[in-house]
Amino acid sequence: MTGELAVEAAGLEKSYRHLRVLCGVDLAVPRGVVFALLGPNGAGKTTTVRILATLTRADAGRARVAGHDVGRDRGLVRRSISLAGQYAAVDALQTGAENLRMIGRLSGLSAAASRRRAGELLAQFGLADAAARRAGTYSGGMRRRLDLAASLVAAPSVVFLDEPTTGLDLPSRQVLWQVIDGLAGRGVTVFLTTQYLEEADRLAGRVAVIDRGRVVADGTPAGLKRLVGGHRLDLALADAAAFGAVARLAGRRAVTADPGSLTIGVATDGTAPQVRALLDELDPRRSAVRSFSVHTATLDDVFLALTGPGAARPGKETADV
Repeated sequence: MTGELAVEAAGLEKSYRHLRVLCGVDLAVPRGVVFALLGPNGAGKTTTVRILATLTRADAGRARVAGHDVGRDRGLVRRSISLAGQYAAVDALQTGAENLRMIGRLSGLSAAASRRRAGELLAQFGLADAAARRAGTYSGGMRRRLDLAASLVAAPSVVFLDEPTTGLDLPSRQVLWQVIDGLAGRGVTVFLTTQYLEEADRLAGRVAVIDRGRVVADGTPAGLKRLVGGHRLDLALADAAAFGAVARLAGRRAVTADPGSLTIGVATDGTAPQVRALLDELDPRRSAVRSFSVHTATLDDVFLALTGPGAARPGKETADV
């Protein structure tokens, strides 16, 4: 662990009574990037963030954030980071400006510096017109933006965002996406957990997938998509019997399978010869497949292939390009 990375972890383990939540998590996050940690509910995403943000101690393993050990140098870590959790934590009885000025003063800024920083952030987050309104009158999207603005008052070098856009409508999410892009453009490292895979695809330069307390893959979004073939052959089957037969033949190559709609998605490289070969293999009598289409693989395909019920878990997949 060299300290040259913004966030690095080796062998993090955490259990709550008899429930093992983290089983040896390794992470390496470069400085000045948006990094997305993906995983199903209960995979260990929030626990990982809490350990890295010094809110919870790991049972085993080591971690450094902004060059500081999260166990020995908790105070230095906390002065270098900010954390926006899954729910906005703003004082509904104070105005937007008062919330930010209060955080500024608690962070050690002078009264004048707090007012100046609050004004900058209110403008940056599109809240200047609502600065004098009580936060309790804000919409959900506005409260989320105010919460994120509050996390940036002290100009941290690493920002942890735990599912920051959950429950927001698309316009509010797009505003936050622009802010996150801007943070990375100024050299701030953004560590993001999200349940929206298109959000990770849109924002992140690096992605890790965690499942059952272990990191099962990491790399760039494009590199991870190549792990599942780069493309997906979507098959619409004629009936339930055809669905069952094709599902058995496809086996673990099936990255999606929906018996309700009688559709199966199979990894492919997208070339005509391989598509023809797959159709001949999966439907040799040419009666099971009603129609088909080829799509570019998405992070949804990666996610399902790595964390779905049939996913193989021999070790961590790495895809750097």
